Amino acid sequence: MKMNDYRRALIAGALLSVMVTIDDVSAEPVYSSLGDVSSCKQYSGLPPKDVPIEQVWVPGGTFTMGSNTHYPEEAQERNVTVDGFWIDRHEVTNAQFRAFVEATGYKTLAERGLDPKVFPGLPDQMYRPGSTVFEPPRDLQVINLQWWHFIEGADWQHPSGPGSSIDNMDNHPVVQIAFEDAQAYAKWMNRALPTEAQFEYAAKGASSTTYPWGKSLHLDGKEMANTWTGVFPFQNTATDGFVATAPVGCFPQNAYHLFDMVGNVWEWVMDDWTPYHSIEEEPHPEIDLEDSLSVQARTLLLGTIKGGSFLCSPSYCKRYRPSARHAQDRTMGTNHIGFRTVSLP
Repeated sequence: MKMNDYRRALIAGALLSVMVTIDDVSAEPVYSSLGDVSSCKQYSGLPPKDVPIEQVWVPGGTFTMGSNTHYPEEAQERNVTVDGFWIDRHEVTNAQFRAFVEATGYKTLAERGLDPKVFPGLPDQMYRPGSTVFEPPRDLQVINLQWWHFIEGADWQHPSGPGSSIDNMDNHPVVQIAFEDAQAYAKWMNRALPTEAQFEYAAKGASSTTYPWGKSLHLDGKEMANTWTGVFPFQNTATDGFVATAPVGCFPQNAYHLFDMVGNVWEWVMDDWTPYHSIEEEPHPEIDLEDSLSVQARTLLLGTIKGGSFLCSPSYCKRYRPSARHAQDRTMGTNHIGFRTVSLP
């Protein structure tokens, strides 16, 4: 697919405090009770406001951002310097987002639906309250993207549609969050969404390894993140313990004592989407659009998400890496997109 075709495809439809200061960063992943899969379901996220969200200090530094050896949109590698910042130790949870909603009366975009005056010319269904949900296809002759469906009534409290709920899932990451919803929460907390550079640096630091913990997906035979295990999109063997979202903190911390910087759910960052990093030249004339995230775009408001999710697999969307990135319609959440926030010193 040529680059101009790639841009057209993006638009047309293939997208869709407990403060811890870390000064001495080790290359070894850090394990704790939070990182124990057998006990992680007992962990409950800290509610915001009354008790500050646990954040970690990431000291400033220079790192190699991007990758020349993976998906073309990750190129070109270049040195980037970031100032130090505080970042949420884990993804914002259902309990934390509920506290925000109860304090402010906020309704998410999925609950409100799009305003036809702001977004004219869309199919009627796209204005109705709802969001996009992954459903495994039943037909082996599945066509691309058939596993994504716009479901009326899907929202953060009903991630898979009206019949679903988040009961007993307070410590799971909140999903079905559009970009403006994440921004509204961050503003309420007097914080912001991380930039793409901040997120990538927090995920891997100055390390040049493929994953936050090293060069291979597994470490000593252990699952290091919540990803798709099995044949995508038909079978998830759940060898990592989870078919969908995992409670935050189920897998080992990275060197900055951060959880789930890859896997579990994709996370919004501040940056607008660009199809590649370098503005001087296109890295490759062919672009691979396959991705477990792809949904039909409603608008031309394309943002950037990082980190991959429980729907990423080695055979389809190998984007559970710090350098990985993808476009996402800013008006559309899915049941595997969440976020975390940052604070400046």
